[in-house]
Amino acid sequence: MSTRTAVVTGGGSGIGAATATRLVADGFDVVVCGRRSGPLDEVVAALGPACRAVVLDVTDRAAVRAAAAEIGSCDVLVNNAGGALGTDRVDGGDPDEWRSMFESNVIGTLHVTQALLPALRRSPAATIVNVTSIAALLTYEGGAGYTAAKHAESALTETLRLELNGTQVRVIEIAPGMVQTEGFSLVRNHGDQDKADAVYAGVDRPLVADDVAACIAFCVGLPQHVNIDRLVVKPLAQAAPHKVHRASIPWDGEDV
Repeated sequence: MSTRTAVVTGGGSGIGAATATRLVADGFDVVVCGRRSGPLDEVVAALGPACRAVVLDVTDRAAVRAAAAEIGSCDVLVNNAGGALGTDRVDGGDPDEWRSMFESNVIGTLHVTQALLPALRRSPAATIVNVTSIAALLTYEGGAGYTAAKHAESALTETLRLELNGTQVRVIEIAPGMVQTEGFSLVRNHGDQDKADAVYAGVDRPLVADDVAACIAFCVGLPQHVNIDRLVVKPLAQAAPHKVHRASIPWDGEDV
């Protein structure tokens, strides 16, 4: 079988870049996609000839279609682009931020999936991975806009799995909890570093991007007849969005 191709959106940093690294190590040719060429070029430089970059905004349908034509074959699609904006309560929520979150998390996933489905259908072993969040399953105060968008993305994922039943295309949802990356919380808090840092304050070993990437690579690497419908992954310190242990954990052993 020829080398398989994986496409990763939001591939310039965080979970996307870590996923690209894992998939290259697993033998894939990887296409990293994102809005900014600089971070994408850094990922390509780090990963070498098995990785290439395509600049696109997932909310721009025409750009996504053009990118799909440029990419060509696709065996694995990781819809990772998205993100959160703001922590306002419903009565003070900014409709523009809500609209932006819906566009990136839901409409963006729709655009990319639609554009690459023909190629995925041609693959003998195709997988779609949608990276949602525990916010797709639960709600919390100050998170209505983000949880609404992620609930919608999860519903899209479940529906797509039903519609592709009987084909060789797997549909997998990865729902991470607290993941400490360089940009997610900072963007959500409009560049306020103190607020961004407070999200992880006192948490003993929050997840990092590579933890989520390892889960994605694991699901992709299983035999094709095995479908992980949804994998929820949280740090041990986080029992729920509103239940986070902010003190040391008595780890047993050094390798943690």
